[in-house]
Amino acid sequence: PARAEGGTAAAEEVHIEVLHLPEACSPKSKKGDLLNAHYDGFLASDGSKFYCSRTQNEGHPKWFVLGVGQVIKGLDIAMMNMCPGEKRKVTIPPSLAYGQQGYAQGKIPPNATLIFEIELYAVNKGPRSVEAFNQIDKDGDKKLSELEISQYLKEEFARDGKKRHPSAHDEILADIFKKNDHDRDGFISAKEYNVYQHDEL
Repeated sequence: PARAEGGTAAAEEVHIEVLHLPEACSPKSKKGDLLNAHYDGFLASDGSKFYCSRTQNEGHPKWFVLGVGQVIKGLDIAMMNMCPGEKRKVTIPPSLAYGQQGYAQGKIPPNATLIFEIELYAVNKGPRSVEAFNQIDKDGDKKLSELEISQYLKEEFARDGKKRHPSAHDEILADIFKKNDHDRDGFISAKEYNVYQHDEL
């Protein structure tokens, strides 16, 4: 109730409650990191659950890049500076969720305030980080060849252990070049790769 008295300004913020904080809290999540988390979503109005990551995708936690709009803005904000093993309960106002239009497919009515219970499992260097670029760029020439990216995809696929059709590798590789090789020279430069602007750079 205290929040409502503060007028609309206070209601436009994400309210974060830390439910569990591990003793070793590192690394902390930042924009561009690849996060692995489970989360349940509830409507603040009646407490009904509209989303549960444990019942989707065969119960695997979700992977997404933080701060780039892969999830609603409120979750991008709510999951900053979070460490592996941490649990949070966050309240997200409509303006940072699905707004006036709601999200019918997700059973979210217009102007809904959302509550998420989040458990973060892993914080990795994001796919667009400088470290990832350097890791893929085996010969250090500051551009990524088809061979280098192909090798990287093979390693990534082997690591997550999912069964994929052999053609998936070629399709993803072609898609990466289609979307990133803007000057069509057969290489993806650091600029084309769009290395995220990191504070430490």
